[in-house]
Amino acid sequence: MSQDLKPLEERCADRGMRMTEQRRVVARVLDGAADHPDVEELYRRASEVDPKISISTVYRTVKLFEDIGIIERHDFRDGRSRYETVPEEHHDHLIDLKTGTVIEFHSAEIEALQERIAREHGFKLVDHRLELYGVPLKKDER
Repeated sequence: MSQDLKPLEERCADRGMRMTEQRRVVARVLDGAADHPDVEELYRRASEVDPKISISTVYRTVKLFEDIGIIERHDFRDGRSRYETVPEEHHDHLIDLKTGTVIEFHSAEIEALQERIAREHGFKLVDHRLELYGVPLKKDER
């Protein structure tokens, strides 16, 4: 989680959401995630904190957080919906198809190119999502 970004618990409170202890656990797990976990992984991590939490509670909480716009769902072609907190600054993703590792990156050059393409087609770009998929280069290909 970005140091400048409010914790999910605060973002929920800002939106008037009632925070149960189990919602707090899920929010803290998401805040602490350095990866893009799916619901099953969130449940595994949350149940380490609160063994009484159910997977259905985690599913409901994730859906609620997504609906109010504080987390984003991604489908990185591995058949699982994966989640991250909505970032303060835009970034794109590079996904390793062999391991499923997700690398976050920002490229001013790509951002400018997307803006230019939209403008050339008579559009103002208001949102976008870029996901690149690849496999690591072999040593002799570098």
